[in-house]
Amino acid sequence: MSTLLGAMLAAGILLCLSPWLWPRRERTASAGPRGRLVRLIEEAGLPSVAPRTIVVVIVVAALTAASVVWLLTGLPALAVLAGLSGGWAPILYLRSRRLRLRKARRQLWPDVCDLLIASIRVGLSLPDAVAGLADSAPSMLRPAFIVFARDLHSTGRFDSSLDRLKTTLADPIADRMIETLRMARQVGGTELTNVLRALSSSVRADAALRGEVEARQSWIRGAAVLGAVAPWVILGLLVMRPEGADAYGTPEGVLVICIGAAVSVIAYRVMIRIGRLPEPGRWFG
Repeated sequence: MSTLLGAMLAAGILLCLSPWLWPRRERTASAGPRGRLVRLIEEAGLPSVAPRTIVVVIVVAALTAASVVWLLTGLPALAVLAGLSGGWAPILYLRSRRLRLRKARRQLWPDVCDLLIASIRVGLSLPDAVAGLADSAPSMLRPAFIVFARDLHSTGRFDSSLDRLKTTLADPIADRMIETLRMARQVGGTELTNVLRALSSSVRADAALRGEVEARQSWIRGAAVLGAVAPWVILGLLVMRPEGADAYGTPEGVLVICIGAAVSVIAYRVMIRIGRLPEPGRWFG
């Protein structure tokens, strides 16, 4: 009994000292698949969603799609492909949400620059001008600036508050503006309003040009989706019949399904690559 009590006491002391004996190592957000998933979740505007939740959704979607196709067709090859497609669907949703969010925010950043210019001209300091956006910023961006204002008032550290604001917004244009504000805060100068005005004009011109190009190239994305989905709809109708299921259940049929899946994926990626505009990279994000 004394040995057990001694072991429990030693274990308790070791657990109490563990934060100092084995401190937690900081990991970069972009290291590994989990870091990329965290970054994708933040850029999609869902920072409160845990990565393990997305992983669970991916697994459930994959199992559900595979089970449905297996029950309808009885073909293992189609069930595996359906599982892969179902597991990839949440990632595609997050990416499309990220693109829609960036497109919507791209129209709002010039107004944010104009609000900052007006606040600086009336004599507000730079931290107060940015914190004032919690009341005057567009509604889509206001929650991020409300968090910034609370963080600034509680800590009084402008740089760390800007870092948190950058993480919350997770937007390339926001990175440019935040780094410009940080540099103006550190080195001073009287050209901040001119720089913000130039940034506002650049963002407006880029948004107008992107809107026109995306409208002209939208047919490419539609053709890619139609070309990738149509053959599998026909295949699904064929395997619903007993003779079709028997034909595609042979090794030759499985080989045809695998080759068709590879060709569909490659063709879809090529078409999307042709019709996609390059997105600006994040600054120190």
